[in-house]
Amino acid sequence: MQSYTEENYLKIIYHLSVISNPVQTNAIAERIQTKAASVTDMLKKLADKALVDYTKYQGVNLTQKGKLAAINIVRRHRLWEVFLVEKLNFKWDEVHDVAEELEHIKSNLLVERLNEFLDFPKVDPHGDPIPDKDGNFESLGFVKINQLKDNESGTIMGVSEHSTAFLKHLEKLGLILGKTIKLIEISAFDSSAELLVDQQYINISKELAKHILIKKLV
Repeated sequence: MQSYTEENYLKIIYHLSVISNPVQTNAIAERIQTKAASVTDMLKKLADKALVDYTKYQGVNLTQKGKLAAINIVRRHRLWEVFLVEKLNFKWDEVHDVAEELEHIKSNLLVERLNEFLDFPKVDPHGDPIPDKDGNFESLGFVKINQLKDNESGTIMGVSEHSTAFLKHLEKLGLILGKTIKLIEISAFDSSAELLVDQQYINISKELAKHILIKKLV
């Protein structure tokens, strides 16, 4: 059984491994905001538990055991986010920190009862897929706004940035889950995107466009 801190490390390594594999010590230190030496000490502990493969100066990979542990943490986190939004009326920008605490409850029975109670959700309130108990993700086929072609339309299904400031900014613009948008064009100058939303034209930055996930309308 992993400690609270060990679980956080496994989850961070898992998320970083999507960007770069093997994951570098400095990248973990930056994410956790701690010293690289402290990260190295933890990686050695995780390696002793066969949760990671760690080689000094070469980075770290999750073992199959470590990857499954990390995915189960992600599963718990995303199920709790659904519960907080759907049952306790939290906003989507309020749930992350609370779910960070709840994800460390290790009762498998509780997690499966929660999943059943929520009617087996496929995505969390930010549109991120929820893995099943075996660690499998369903392919959702979403694309980013900046991957759409001119005049293509779609429904906002999720985001790949979860900061409170980002989510509040989207709400201010009316770019919330379930909203239908049409891409008018991507600017050749700065890659900003002009959208048609609720019969109004709005412009969003490149940074926003690359973090909003869309299900294209056929």
